[in-house]
Amino acid sequence: MRAFDKPAINVDQQVLMLKERGLTIQNEERAKLFLKAVGFFRLSAYMRPYQVPNAEDHRFREGTTFKQITQTYEFDRKLRLHLIAAIERVEVAIRAIINNHMGPKYDDSHWYLDRSLFKKYYSYYRLLQTIDYKQSQELKNYQKECVRIDKGRNRTPQQKEQLKAKRAKENYARHYPINYEFPDLMPSWAMLEELTLGELSHLYAGLAKDIDKKDIAREVGLTMPLLESWLKTLNAIRNICAHHSRLWNRELGLKPELPKNSDIIWPEYHREHQDHMRIAVLISILQHFMTQISPHDGWKNKLFSLFNNYPEINQAMMGLPDNWQDDPFWN
Repeated sequence: MRAFDKPAINVDQQVLMLKERGLTIQNEERAKLFLKAVGFFRLSAYMRPYQVPNAEDHRFREGTTFKQITQTYEFDRKLRLHLIAAIERVEVAIRAIINNHMGPKYDDSHWYLDRSLFKKYYSYYRLLQTIDYKQSQELKNYQKECVRIDKGRNRTPQQKEQLKAKRAKENYARHYPINYEFPDLMPSWAMLEELTLGELSHLYAGLAKDIDKKDIAREVGLTMPLLESWLKTLNAIRNICAHHSRLWNRELGLKPELPKNSDIIWPEYHREHQDHMRIAVLISILQHFMTQISPHDGWKNKLFSLFNNYPEINQAMMGLPDNWQDDPFWN
């Protein structure tokens, strides 16, 4: 352990330091604008692959340009946006599939209030507390809004009541406790919409009966273990995207299960190199989901366009082999 001794430097000094490390910067003013908008620290994660390994002076490989680094950053930013769009579609679909299965099967609009439908280790009461908290908070917010409306002097009593009625319908977490006394908590289809992707993943994993989990997984062409694993992976990736963190050459901290069943179409290059747990695996997971839930979305074609627009990006660092787009999986 040692004391931190790196100085804080301004943008002009940052550009000078990069040049001293051997980086070619053709337009210094544009480089300064980019550093002001993005920040040196965030951009440094994209510099490392272009630097000489283990060099104490952090010098760049000969011929490396600032443009190469910024293009890598822009590719990664667009990739995150493209992936988060697919994750959103998956998340919405899984909510609907779980409710469309569990509700009718158990003939109950509030099936999740039955403790026996969940495993013993599942944080069942945390689920109830989460929904109760959301309803309570929305009810408090509504009551505060009503007080502000009543204090207003520019509206008639009729207009105030109309405005209160409109505010009562702002969202279902507010609407339910205002209009219904029993059960205490909202129906399952509304409850599922209140959960984060992480909470949704835990709920699926916590269902007590494997037959339910298998039926739900079958709706998206998967086995129970695969869906459980993939939901956890998507949650981790979603959090990375939400914090605008680097994805391009990242190795996944949470390794997803890979298909072992030949009935599930999967890229051959994953079967041959199952140690590759980089973004290559993630885009295959998302392509499988999109084929199942939104086959006409065009997500794959937009993904191909993104890669083709940045031919200089090192795809091997993402776990992608040459000509990966020609694999039958993508057709």
